[in-house]
Amino acid sequence: MCFIDHFSALDDPRKDINIRYDFLDIVFLTVCAVVSGAEGWKDIKQFGDEKIEWLRQYRAYQHGIPVDDTIARLIRAIEPEKMNQAFIDWVNEVRQEQGHEQIAIDGKTLRHSYQDDYGSALHSITAWSKQQGLIQAQTKSLGKKNENASVLVLLDTLNINGALISVDAMNTQKKIADKIISRGADYVLCVKNNHRELRNEIAACFTKVSRDTPEYLARYEETDAGHGRTEVRRYRQLRANEWITESAHWQGLQTVIEVERERYTSKTGEPSREKHYYISSLPPDVKRIAGAIRSHWEVENKVHWVLDVTFNEDDSRIRAGDGAENVVVIRRFALDLARLPPQKDNMRSKLKQAGWSDKFRSEIIFG
Repeated sequence: MCFIDHFSALDDPRKDINIRYDFLDIVFLTVCAVVSGAEGWKDIKQFGDEKIEWLRQYRAYQHGIPVDDTIARLIRAIEPEKMNQAFIDWVNEVRQEQGHEQIAIDGKTLRHSYQDDYGSALHSITAWSKQQGLIQAQTKSLGKKNENASVLVLLDTLNINGALISVDAMNTQKKIADKIISRGADYVLCVKNNHRELRNEIAACFTKVSRDTPEYLARYEETDAGHGRTEVRRYRQLRANEWITESAHWQGLQTVIEVERERYTSKTGEPSREKHYYISSLPPDVKRIAGAIRSHWEVENKVHWVLDVTFNEDDSRIRAGDGAENVVVIRRFALDLARLPPQKDNMRSKLKQAGWSDKFRSEIIFG
């Protein structure tokens, strides 16, 4: 199934009278325009005017392209849950022939999407597949304080059976660990001072074992260098034991991990060091868990950073009604589409090519 098959399930939110422009025509226009680099409603309108003949290869556009206000009103009126579900259905189709994967869940606030009615900006929770390089799904949260509840909703939305779920420290919560295990998945969770007792017990356990029985420690080290900076990461792993009394309260917990990150810059040569602690339901396998931790850090670079740089997402002022949320869904959908072609070009180059080349745009959207 292609884009049109999945999104044709969306309900037209308008009344039956005085409907001039076809609903799916406008949704298709919006997705194609965003894939081609459009950043706002006027850009979408302009893309439609310039590419009307290409668009008519796939949809009728009997009355041409509506004004930008009409496009905005219609996209705002779509129920965000249904828009997101159409997106998830498409992603699950791409995934269905694939094996187990790691899914990293992280949140991002769109700075300029602030709404007085809610007293906060739109905070979007994204699930990113390491293996596929695809955004699995997303949901909204009215501010970071509500992020835990949104993550639980996201975990119910996705088929995570057999997957490995990683989250940041904010979402390291017992109820989230319970949900992950109950859905047949495993977890790697970062532990910071929001769980001070657990963190202190883990740190003390590593200190004791290092002193008394260091042979029980599994170790792994990796080094990255580039852009005038070198980072060394040293992983140490232990099986959760009776010294960590808090572990009894975390369903499925088997392994604890310590990560020391040591950074050097060419300017100063002085090292900076920091330690992080993690818990996991995976059996001890230090190299695999190290890879999962490293992959979670990639969310910032491969999702949030690309959206900021490529789509100027943080500067987006599409915010009235549910417009911001629906456009976030479309942007992430566009990002997934652009990742699928095998060319090694960066994301900005692919979107430029989609704007210029009708053939490449068709390849992105229809495969």
